Amino acid sequence: MTSINTKKRHPADVLMYIAIYLCAAFSVALLLGIIGYVLVKGVSSVSWEFLTSVTSVLHGTTGIAGNIVNTIYIILITMLIATPIGVGAAVYLNEYARPGKLVSLIEFATETLSGIPSIIFGLFGMMFFGQTLDLSYSILTGSFTMVLMVLPLITRNTQEALKTVPDSYRNGAIGLGAGKWYMIRTILLPSAMPGIITGVILAVGRIVGESAALLFTAGSSGLMPKGFTDLLRKATQSGGTLTIQLYLSATKGEFGVAFGIALVLLIIVLGINFLTKALAKKFDTGRT
Repeated sequence: MTSINTKKRHPADVLMYIAIYLCAAFSVALLLGIIGYVLVKGVSSVSWEFLTSVTSVLHGTTGIAGNIVNTIYIILITMLIATPIGVGAAVYLNEYARPGKLVSLIEFATETLSGIPSIIFGLFGMMFFGQTLDLSYSILTGSFTMVLMVLPLITRNTQEALKTVPDSYRNGAIGLGAGKWYMIRTILLPSAMPGIITGVILAVGRIVGESAALLFTAGSSGLMPKGFTDLLRKATQSGGTLTIQLYLSATKGEFGVAFGIALVLLIIVLGINFLTKALAKKFDTGRT
């Protein structure tokens, strides 16, 4: 009797397996090739001085410390605004709103926002936040613009995470007398936390890699704030991120500096991806 394990494979199946493994190998080789190329080109430019100083003609230094601070600043402001709004919107759409035209319209708007090119967000942010609200080129203008860009990502990821929570959790909590909000706060959100964390970290990754929108809104200054008071004032001043400085260095023909920044960005992005997997695995383990 012929079993599934002993059944002879058709030539078409063998060809399909070969094609799949070739595609997978090509993807891995492409990633390794990009990382290797950037590493070879940029490792000579990366040093402790490069990471802790700013570019100065007077002092003869080349550094990205100011750009690192600006990037962290924009990430913090953006996520402090976007995370509660995105998670709250997802909870409302998934747990409170009744299915209908309004919910469909909100979901359609969210999906449309996620597909709009970033340069359009940059133009809107420059005109509305920069000129109408008179924030000019500043970290605040860039952060508000990035909120619009990452909000759909956080909302949709949280929605999908909430949908994976079994209905038995909801019915069991309500049956035991728990209120709706208490059930959401103590059961649904902790159960959906791996998906929520994934959405938040992916949003951080998008902020780190964004350049077009921030070039129109945040400006390009790479100055390092001096002291806590200067750091607070920095929010209303121009601040170029790592990606903006990479673009400016490349346009000036400073390819060594550009590849050095690219290497730093690659390390950050890889770190974000590993952090996403580690946190998701930790929360999954905690649930089980």
